Amino acid sequence: MSSYTKSTDFASKDALLTGNPSKVIKGTEIDDEYNAIQSAVNSKADTNSPSLTGTPTSITAAASTDTTQIATCAFTQAAIQQTGIIGTTQIATDAVTNAKIATDAVNADSIAANAVGTSEIADSVNLGGNPTTTTQSSGNSSTRIATTAFVQAALQAVYPVGSVYINATSTTNPSSLLGFGTWVEFGSGRVLVSQNTGDSSFNSLEETGGSKNATIVDHNHTFSDSFTTVSAGTHTHSVNDPGHFHQMVGPNGVFNDSLSPTTGTGSYGGGTPDDASEKYNTYSKTTGISLNNNGSHAHTGSVSGTTSSTGSSATNANLQPYIVVKMWKRTA
Repeated sequence: MSSYTKSTDFASKDALLTGNPSKVIKGTEIDDEYNAIQSAVNSKADTNSPSLTGTPTSITAAASTDTTQIATCAFTQAAIQQTGIIGTTQIATDAVTNAKIATDAVNADSIAANAVGTSEIADSVNLGGNPTTTTQSSGNSSTRIATTAFVQAALQAVYPVGSVYINATSTTNPSSLLGFGTWVEFGSGRVLVSQNTGDSSFNSLEETGGSKNATIVDHNHTFSDSFTTVSAGTHTHSVNDPGHFHQMVGPNGVFNDSLSPTTGTGSYGGGTPDDASEKYNTYSKTTGISLNNNGSHAHTGSVSGTTSSTGSSATNANLQPYIVVKMWKRTA
């Protein structure tokens, strides 16, 4: 882009005295000036649908700006980085995504100021139509103008094929919201779980499982077991037998006092007892029972039975606390 510079000093000619041949403006001088003006004009960009070359730059708009102002590479990169914070919101609004970003209102530093005269471009130049420029390489975060192609490439890098898009407020297909890709509804009625290659339930991508309904039916448990006591070694058991007496009344006669109630020896005569209350105990005697020594031994036994019934089945009994969102998977 060139600027117009006069080649003829018309003011100097005016200062010359009348009659001086150099005071005359020649046709070739006028022609040279017009040619220089034309060259300068031709190298400027039009305000209506200009085609910009090189690396034109612009002022980077403040974050969240939502106008037709040009989005620089820096503005676009900042918006993309915000996806790590805003998560499920629509990342690029109509002014950024799938729109003509460089359209009506342009803040430019070196595009086209006026058709002639200056190499500097006025601030806030209003370019009409569909101005174009060079698309910068991916990852550029400078003040260079970001074309719609640059913005689309940046957004598609955020959501490559296989990505899941989540939105908590809109059910609109992301192909309309983001302006690219083929998206299908994903994970209806299910939650997302991170892959765990060491767990067979979660080792494969897109593997499904689980149930929202409880399946613990009414049931009980049976049990049985046997046991052996610890051997107590050789031992005996004792029996306490203090002995006992039996009372008796002498039959048909007087008791003979010589009948010993202790030893049971003696005799008694016949006849009617002289005292009906006179009674004697037989002599004391133990049973003579003893327990045999069974040596060192243990005791065995067993137990078995059934526990009481427990458990129940119920619809939706397994649901964790949840919040409903719309999920889409990009397939192309």
